[in-house]
Parts: sequence; C-alpha cells; structure tokens
Amino acid sequence: MISFSKKFITLLALLSLSGFASAQAQKIEEGFDYRILPVAQPVETKGKVEVIEFFWYGCPHCYDFEPELSSWVKRQPKDVVFKRVPVAFRDDFLPHSQMYYALESMGKADALNEKVMYAIHKENKHLLTEAEIADWVASQGVDRNTFLATYRSFAVVSKARAAKQLTEAYRIDGVPTIVMQGKYVTSPSIAGSKAKAIAVMDYLEDKIRKDKYKQ
Repeated sequence: MISFSKKFITLLALLSLSGFASAQAQKIEEGFDYRILPVAQPVETKGKVEVIEFFWYGCPHCYDFEPELSSWVKRQPKDVVFKRVPVAFRDDFLPHSQMYYALESMGKADALNEKVMYAIHKENKHLLTEAEIADWVASQGVDRNTFLATYRSFAVVSKARAAKQLTEAYRIDGVPTIVMQGKYVTSPSIAGSKAKAIAVMDYLEDKIRKDKYKQ
C-alpha cells in the first residue's frame, strides 16, 4: 500500500511537471517569439488589426508557410485587414513583384498566388522574364495582352518600386515575415516553427484588440 502511494504521488508530480513544461513551451515572449520595430510604420486602416506578409514568390519558405497562413487568414474576423507585400532583395527579382501587383490589379492574385509558387517550386519555372511570365499567366486563362498592359503600367511599376522601399522601412531581412499593426514582427524562423508563428499571430491579434488598435 505504501509502495502504491509513492508511485501515485510520483506520477502526479511528473504530470504536474509535464503540464508546467507544456505551458512554458507555449509561452510567447517579446524578443524571442516576436520583436517590436524601433520605429512603428503607419497603418492604412484605423480601428483594424493590420497584418502584412512580406514574401517572395521564389522563396521556398514562403511556399512552405502558405497553407498555414492561408488557413489563418480565412478564419479571421472582419476587423483584421490582411495584405501581402512582395520583396525583391535584388533588382532581378523585381519581375516577381510586378507580376504580383499586376495580378492583384486584375483581381487574380488570390486565385493565382499559390499556383505561381507551385509553378516555381514544383515545376521549376523561374518566371523572371516578361515573356515567360506572360506565357505562364496566359496558360492560366488570363488574356496575355491585357496582362502585359497591366504589368507594364505606371501604377504597377510604381507599386513594385514602393514595395522595395517598404521592405527597407520595415527592416525586412528575410521572408516570409509577418508584421502586425505596423510594429510587431514575427515569422516561422523567429518563433521557431510555422505552428508557433501562427500562435504568435493569434496572441498579437488579441493584444492589438486589447490595446484598442493603438500603435
């Protein structure tokens, strides 16, 4: 009887320690799971939770994170505003940024973003020249001439260049990176995993609401 009691107490202690470790594992801390920009950037919509994904079509980590991120976006309430900003760390990657903004301008970005990534990462298409991009977009049922006119437009070229400036303003040094409310920065690499990054995003979303959407 004494032996059984000792075993039972030991089991309870182990379970308590396990629960404590689990709670600690889920703890979200500034400086470890997310960081705060030294200079907050202005948000476009007041009274909302602004979420920006900085990404690059050619980034394998962005492609890998896309399913989890898309699922997260789909379950958000109306006070969450989500947008993407394409990153071009080199000038020869700018065609990807132009492609994104051209598709966005035509209302095709949501439908084709994952397909663009699949073409690059699974079908080994680079999509870095105007002709190659236009041919691929046309293969998806989009009028080639209309796309090219949009791709070459002043508005799209300007957005692609502005995205490069935003990347510098937000101090983005890797992708995918999530910035919330113009100041909270996280990512799978910062948080340690895709699942933890999503948990951090949920945590920050609640924090922003509790702070009444302030910056």
